[in-house]
Amino acid sequence: MGKITVIGIGPGSLEDMTPRARKAIEKADTIVGYNTYIKLIESLLGEKAVIGTGMMQEIDRCTMALREACDGHDVAVVSSGDAGVYGMAGLVLELLMQEQPAIRPKIEIIPGVSAVNAAAAVLGAPLMHDFAVISLSDLLTPWELIKKRAAFAAQGDFVISLYNPKSRKRVEHIEEIREILLKYKPGNTPVGIVRGATRDDESVTISDLENFTKEKIDMFSLVIIGNSNTYVKGNFMITPRGYKL
Repeated sequence: MGKITVIGIGPGSLEDMTPRARKAIEKADTIVGYNTYIKLIESLLGEKAVIGTGMMQEIDRCTMALREACDGHDVAVVSSGDAGVYGMAGLVLELLMQEQPAIRPKIEIIPGVSAVNAAAAVLGAPLMHDFAVISLSDLLTPWELIKKRAAFAAQGDFVISLYNPKSRKRVEHIEEIREILLKYKPGNTPVGIVRGATRDDESVTISDLENFTKEKIDMFSLVIIGNSNTYVKGNFMITPRGYKL
């Protein structure tokens, strides 16, 4: 019986991949992942077998990985960021639990640096207090539920991090979220936008809740919206933890 390891490779730069993740990739004989993420680790693959698929093929990809592991291979399923944050860890486990216990391969889940952590570090310290992470992709979650979650997070004065904020098809979703948040947060609330965190094309913009949707935002961006105490000083976005200075 083989093994399946679900690995968070970090936000993009090999320097931000954990040693444990790198070691697991080097040990595996088969690598499975979204084509874009596989390209990020090409230098580590050597002569390994690679199973890459495009968007919207997650079930097929994880099923193939499971079959390879059942056939005795040491398989690494790679996700960007952390495999347990909008990654493949949950789907792999769901599929694994459908197998009979006697034929289930071993499984290990290796954490990685999430995109929200990488973006926050670029911005300074926006996540120093309670925060919520919300994906604006409605492919797997109803849009009405996403809006409800955003409203509750705003009412609770959470710092709010938005994954998948805008795509070519989802142009107006982020505008709707902005309007919802403006009901509970002032327009001058700091908003940080980080595109391609830790990658060669990294870019950073600091705006505010009233105006941030005028900036360039796409699927490679992560948006962090401050709470009532978040402020901007110099090039940094800071959310106080509450220490008495």
